[in-house]
Amino acid sequence: MQSTPQSSLEARQEAFKRFQEDLQKIRKRMSKVRFKIAVLSGKGGVGKSTVTANLAAAFAMKGYQVGILDADIHGPTIPKLLGLQGARLEVGPPGIFPVKGPLGMRIVSVGFLLPSEEVPVVWRGPLKTAAIRQFLGDVVWGSLDFLLIDLPPGTGDEPLSIAQFIPGMSGAIIVTIPSEVSQAVVKKAVIFAHELKVPVIGILENMSGFICPNCGAKIDIFKTGGGEKIARELNVPFLGKIPLDPRIVEDSDAGIPFVVKHPDSSAAKAFMDIVAKVEDFLLQGGKKEKP
Repeated sequence: MQSTPQSSLEARQEAFKRFQEDLQKIRKRMSKVRFKIAVLSGKGGVGKSTVTANLAAAFAMKGYQVGILDADIHGPTIPKLLGLQGARLEVGPPGIFPVKGPLGMRIVSVGFLLPSEEVPVVWRGPLKTAAIRQFLGDVVWGSLDFLLIDLPPGTGDEPLSIAQFIPGMSGAIIVTIPSEVSQAVVKKAVIFAHELKVPVIGILENMSGFICPNCGAKIDIFKTGGGEKIARELNVPFLGKIPLDPRIVEDSDAGIPFVVKHPDSSAAKAFMDIVAKVEDFLLQGGKKEKP
């Protein structure tokens, strides 16, 4: 049976009505979150999820109420990084409840919906967009100081949906490594944020030099200064450098935030310094325009 123009119009009107209702729910949920921060990268392989997990843990160590939304639909790694494999989201009358992670952090990830880590998520754009709307509007986030949103690389469906659905995004942290290839794609991420009116909190350079565990010497495996250089060129803040430390990989594989297990390390101190700069930026109302 073919649909009539009238039935098609009614279907579109009903879909638009549901969409508006979803946006209202998102506004209500997000009104209880003081700062909403997107963590972006122009390309994969820069350690963005590891950075997100450790920044969130660093905020929680300072006494803040923190949540993480793992919006990397096709490659959700936050559950493993925080030792939460096999955890499941629970549902009650108020909505979907986040999984409780280390330091009381509230975590939501599509990984909690999959039967195993090996199962791929084969979704097109509309399904991913609908999932993000549900994570934002149906999840009982409660009152949070910070919600960090771990986004997939690039400027596709997920980053666009987050920027458009969340009212009053506090800003974006852009993760890069020192190489020239990474510098080129960082520009795209910064332009993306500017076009969507999302303040750029700053650029963070990950894997910035290897610290020898035996002698303490620093070796610049991926060159040096690339993040600082591109931040200066684009007139956005430079947040700092996270050095390579083999223990970051070991702790990530074990599901333990590195900043919790090795708080006195150079890398953990770099994370804490970056958190202090993010606090400063946000408490100034996002008015800092350059490093």
